[in-house]
Amino acid sequence: MKEVHALLLAAGFGTRLGPLTRDCPKCLMPIGQRPLLEHWLCTLFTHRISKVLINIHHHRDLVESFLTRKQFKSWVFGIYEPELLGTARTLWENQEFFATKTTLLVHADNWCHCDFGEFIEFHHTHRPDRTLITMMTFRTPSPKDCGIVKLDRDGVVQDFFEKVENPPGNLANGAVYLLDPEVIDWIKDRPTMVDFSKEVLPHFLGQIATWENTKIHRDIGTIQSLLDAQEDEKPVTCWPEIDDWLSAFLHNPIHEQLGTATR
Repeated sequence: MKEVHALLLAAGFGTRLGPLTRDCPKCLMPIGQRPLLEHWLCTLFTHRISKVLINIHHHRDLVESFLTRKQFKSWVFGIYEPELLGTARTLWENQEFFATKTTLLVHADNWCHCDFGEFIEFHHTHRPDRTLITMMTFRTPSPKDCGIVKLDRDGVVQDFFEKVENPPGNLANGAVYLLDPEVIDWIKDRPTMVDFSKEVLPHFLGQIATWENTKIHRDIGTIQSLLDAQEDEKPVTCWPEIDDWLSAFLHNPIHEQLGTATR
């Protein structure tokens, strides 16, 4: 299996989560009794992702404290952005971390539960030959609020419809991607690029394979969607012991607000 390095995007403000993100970053919101970012890292650990980079901005001190836990040493690295760079620019700034590797690019404010190993295997062995990117997709109940994709008969993206009133379907971009090294090389030659969705993906139309997540994929950007996520099936944690960081996290008042204190 080819070596995979990952970028987890975890720097956003989470403004739609209202007062909750005043004291806790969106990426550390509880899903059950574990923070969202820990669920993501457990998924990557389980599937032997060898190196992970996490961009940090909002509540820098809390995210950096989370990353000091012993289970993340030597393979998970935080990088602080004094000003948010944009996804394409973050990839450009850290191009040596991803050079020659398959890159897993994840918007880590999404709650995702699926057969991730199948997603990775599809990219390595089953995607159409002409493609350089595999995009995770999902069926959304609110198509006008998502980026909807139009596919050809091979499941390759032919067009995007970003938050339009009457999109042609409900198959949405899940903002989780696997990128071949050629994509990073292309970004490397374009240092002024900022937005991955608007500046990078359109260039690769016809070269983006898709893999559908038929299990759980939620944007937990609103309080209601975060509450809904508490009712979803949770994966088994990779790190069951309660260390000092987790003990403090479990006593955070946010658990009372979300009803996760006794889950």
